[in-house]
Amino acid sequence: MRFLVVMDAPACIHPTTDTTLVVIEEALARGHTVDICVPERLELDGGEPVAEVESVTHAGRTLVPCMHLAPGQKRPLAAYQAVLMRKDPPFDLDYYFATLILERARGKTLLVNDPRGLRDANEKLYIFHFPELIAPTRVTRSIAGLRRFLDEHGGQMVVKPLDGCGGAGVFHVRADDRNTNVILETVTDFGKKLVMVQSYLPEAREGDKRILLLDGEPIGAVLRVPREDDTRGNLHAGGTAIKATLTERDHEICARVGKKCREDGLYLVGLDVIGGRLTEVNVTSPTGVQEVDRLDGTRLETRIVAWLEERGAIYSRP
Repeated sequence: MRFLVVMDAPACIHPTTDTTLVVIEEALARGHTVDICVPERLELDGGEPVAEVESVTHAGRTLVPCMHLAPGQKRPLAAYQAVLMRKDPPFDLDYYFATLILERARGKTLLVNDPRGLRDANEKLYIFHFPELIAPTRVTRSIAGLRRFLDEHGGQMVVKPLDGCGGAGVFHVRADDRNTNVILETVTDFGKKLVMVQSYLPEAREGDKRILLLDGEPIGAVLRVPREDDTRGNLHAGGTAIKATLTERDHEICARVGKKCREDGLYLVGLDVIGGRLTEVNVTSPTGVQEVDRLDGTRLETRIVAWLEERGAIYSRP
């Protein structure tokens, strides 16, 4: 089979943590052809979606650089059995345009994740499909409204941008902090920018559980524990990966969210759960596979590529 991965430039990825890298590595090991491109290399040619690609000849966590590439050519997306959109956030206008180009390949190749689902599923706002699973949460640009929320929920809250990733721009806000006003002014750009605010969950000190879903089913989990001097458990922000098991509550969350994700074509998803509460649904380029592999002695990438083989088979051509 031939796979295309739309991603950030390989020089930008972290070889020992990147999920995209190990999926590519596994696909190559199974004899598949893998091409890559950055979103800027997606085009429409008379309405036909095409990409100017490079071919991956070797990939691996111990290689320097982690991918060896050969010059490719301009190919129609219909030439691939699967196209993986793995560009990291932010979900900006360029990302939006990329999903519109990918949309033109519908029915011609397996799209993972579905561009329509990517446009509809903001990683912060998607949780509102499941209000019974989340902590008290509000989305607003009102500084006064944020102040009221802080007072209503015990004098502590977490504020985050709607377009961030990896813990960027996330603040743990306290009513007794003299910096609270300037934090709220900064994150909202003086009331011009929407932000999400959630009640602070003390269980966050014990860790933020990342649960990976494949086609709506959980395949692995890792607990991300924040440093003593930080609120964020994100691994990019210095959190530590700890072995995790799924609780009955986690399975309940997976069943509810997984069904909706499958319906929306969001096949590879990362759920973030703190204290039994769903906090985010990561759909753009969820990571965590390498951490789960190391902690659980698994190779989740084999399951992911096997699924791509099965679902992409209908697009095989002579």
